[in-house]
Amino acid sequence: MADDHAIPDAPAFPVSVADHPVVHEAVRRLDALGDRRFGATLVRALDDTLRTTITRMPDGTAFVLTGDIPAMWLRDSTVQLAPYLALVDGDESLQALVVAVLRRQYAQIRSDPYANAFNAEPSGAAHDHADLCDDPWVWEEKYEVDSLAFPLQLAERFTRATGRTDHLDDDWAATCRTVIDLWRTEQDHAARSAYRFVRRDVPVTDTLARDGAGAPVGVTGMTWSGFRPSDDACVYGYNVPANLTAAAVLDGVARLATEVRGDDALAESASELAAELREGVERHGVVDGTLAYEVDGLGGVLRTDDANMPSLLSLPLTAGIPADDARYLATRDFVLSPANPTWYAGTAAHGVGSPHTPPDHIWPIAIAVEGLTSLDPDVRLERLRTLLDTDAGTGAMHESFHMDDPTEYTRPWFSWANAMYAELALDVVGLGTRRLWDVTAD
Repeated sequence: MADDHAIPDAPAFPVSVADHPVVHEAVRRLDALGDRRFGATLVRALDDTLRTTITRMPDGTAFVLTGDIPAMWLRDSTVQLAPYLALVDGDESLQALVVAVLRRQYAQIRSDPYANAFNAEPSGAAHDHADLCDDPWVWEEKYEVDSLAFPLQLAERFTRATGRTDHLDDDWAATCRTVIDLWRTEQDHAARSAYRFVRRDVPVTDTLARDGAGAPVGVTGMTWSGFRPSDDACVYGYNVPANLTAAAVLDGVARLATEVRGDDALAESASELAAELREGVERHGVVDGTLAYEVDGLGGVLRTDDANMPSLLSLPLTAGIPADDARYLATRDFVLSPANPTWYAGTAAHGVGSPHTPPDHIWPIAIAVEGLTSLDPDVRLERLRTLLDTDAGTGAMHESFHMDDPTEYTRPWFSWANAMYAELALDVVGLGTRRLWDVTAD
């Protein structure tokens, strides 16, 4: 798993950003809104990730715990770092941290691109020791498109935030090729893929049908995924927001391959696949002017959304789709309405939940996404206040909470949700990462 290009003598990783100039200014602006909890929670969320989830490894890379689960998720470790991209310019220690995480992610992807979560060492620890995968580095091998997309997105956004390109080296290019090859294989899952996932004596959401191959799918141009970003099994094999996110990530790969490395072959490969994914979505993933959540290319369509990213709600944040795009707005109206089976409205809050958690439970991640993707600054502030008002007095974001009683929540410690609070808080006061993802931003 070690990366030959890791830099063991890089600057020490930070354990606090409370005195960072951007954070200091953000707290000042948040305090001016009349509730000092805004700024205090921002500092707590950012420092908690640095102090409790980051471990520097002997090879110089960084291992990132997702929260109360002893493994490093490719997706989660990316979004846990996302708010720090607003702070990295001119900060060598934060830059060193991001590069260290990227180098570990590159190695993880090349080691097993079907895995979603990894151990810090080849310990053999696993979510379920009876799973088919026996790689001692792998905690779990639930294949999710977003697990491959998010680290490559982090690499591009880090370049945009800092101007640095040294992390776009041969390992990055090899990782990109690994991802492209797998996504092409999974364009025809039935004929070309050997991937299987079987877990015994569990709910249907925790295993794949047909001896681990998943439900039947047609060939659509999209790339297949066994599981959603929630780690629940897909009902239909083509997750639309994940495919659109993958296409946007491939756009970024193509740009960097051309501009930084002069690698026309990699750029062409990425661009061609991105076009095929989008064409597949256009032909199979659009229903009555809105985007479906999942389809199978055989007529099966699932109209819903999930709180985890990438989601339909998060498309401006993850897939470069403008927040004022007409089809996105129509899809958003559906997602944030009772027509969406995962939308809940209670006495404490309203928002999107997930089949991954109990009914009537809303996710702080989805509340933050709703704020970040809103065109209305007042809505952004309102959603930030909702996050504070539903933390059950803990000062931390949870996985989910009951729509009528925030003291009934899942996961007391969830670093991804804390990161999303930080993203929204920085954005509300104009100091966030919007310029890195909003294609309409100046």
